[in-house]
Amino acid sequence: MTVLLWILGILAVPTLIAVLWLGGVFVKEFFAQMSGAGGDEDGDGGAAAAEQLGLLPAERQNTEYAGPLPTGWEAAFAAVRGGDWKAGALLLDGIGRDWDLRSMAVAHLAGFAAEEDEWLIAWEAAGPDDPDAAVVRASSTVMLAGRLRGAQRAKHTTREQFDGFHRMLRRSREEIARAAALNPDDPTPYISEITVATGLNYPHSEMDKLWAEITTRAPHHYEAHWRALQYWCKKWCGSEQLAAEFAERAASAAPLGSLLTVLPLIAHFEHDESDDSATDRTPEMIARVNAGLADAAAADPTHPRLPELRHLLAYYLALQDRDEAAIEQFRLVDGYVDALPWRYHGTGMTARYCRIRNLAARAVTSAATESAKAGAS
Repeated sequence: MTVLLWILGILAVPTLIAVLWLGGVFVKEFFAQMSGAGGDEDGDGGAAAAEQLGLLPAERQNTEYAGPLPTGWEAAFAAVRGGDWKAGALLLDGIGRDWDLRSMAVAHLAGFAAEEDEWLIAWEAAGPDDPDAAVVRASSTVMLAGRLRGAQRAKHTTREQFDGFHRMLRRSREEIARAAALNPDDPTPYISEITVATGLNYPHSEMDKLWAEITTRAPHHYEAHWRALQYWCKKWCGSEQLAAEFAERAASAAPLGSLLTVLPLIAHFEHDESDDSATDRTPEMIARVNAGLADAAAADPTHPRLPELRHLLAYYLALQDRDEAAIEQFRLVDGYVDALPWRYHGTGMTARYCRIRNLAARAVTSAATESAKAGAS
């Protein structure tokens, strides 16, 4: 399960399962250098401050998702895990052409199939040319590739693991092509192929062709942009400059409410090797966070990816000592921690989340106490 959660990526939710083996990010240890931070999240009174603000303790944080699932999904997933493929078929049928929601649901279902696919085999037998079954199969094969590779960085990955990884990725290309042919309007198969492009190191010209297939169908698709940004990062097929250019270009072209203002924040996060939080307090970074706040405010409150943006906003607002604004965002995601910037820490994600959140909570409650004292004097 640990490997599967690492594989989990896009994004906050198991939609990203297929790409979290793309990890390898430097996470700032700024909080260890802050006054009174210490090594224990309770030792500085932060946990008590968080509780005072109505925030949940570490043991009540969900480590599977970035935010709550859409209504009805938990029941459908439980049925699928119990072997009822019809529950998955009904879920995808009900989503229709909401491509952001569809890709998220497909990745959840594909994650289940990557663990145990008897229910998917039954679905394929009942509908050999069912495009929904085909897209789940294609995505699950990509995820299986990630499981074969494992969660370690390249220097700790064996030749056998790499061989299995590349072999499964090549096999997934046939399944992706079949899913695309069965539902030509659907961008989801092509979005899965971005992970293949990253793992097999597609040349930039091939990635550009793949990107055109996606943006023709869904020009502002969140998960597609998240995965593409991973491809353009230095750790994979691009560079810090190419990733930043892709992120800024996409964010500037996207309508307010699309959540794509998150991309420059992710590009910065992925390439930031500094231990100094001053790099996160520049006028440029403050402007990026402000743009993200406006984007979140304009977004559909039910957008499946909104919690992912909020997690990053909370993080950078805390880094910028904008603690009240950070707590506003933490309140909206509290109870869920499987998102950047916490996710890359695996089993330690809850501790990272709570420490940053609790420091912001302590700052807010301390400021309130000081203000009350000043008012009384």
